[in-house]
Amino acid sequence: MSGALPQEVQAAAFRVVQEALTNVRRHAADATEVTVRLICPAGRLEVTVTDDGHGGTRFPEAAHGGGFGIVGLTERVTALGGELHAGPRAGGGAGWQVRAVFPAGK
Repeated sequence: MSGALPQEVQAAAFRVVQEALTNVRRHAADATEVTVRLICPAGRLEVTVTDDGHGGTRFPEAAHGGGFGIVGLTERVTALGGELHAGPRAGGGAGWQVRAVFPAGK
């Protein structure tokens, strides 16, 4: 399916996964499971990264990068006509979820 996705969508999806995994490392290093899921239902690409961390372990502030994180991702995703949601996992369990939905058509 990647050949059918616009290059901009592929690049943005990669950045979503990269940023979400970086955030797990920075903010939830106690996570024991991280799931990355990509699906293409009905003309769109859904990218979901979920962890089961409690957020209790953190890198020192000096170890954090100077990036724009979720705000930057939101701008990137919405510029392509998509949506980005980041927050606690549904169902009340421990962990965090980042979910981006992109239009997959050219």
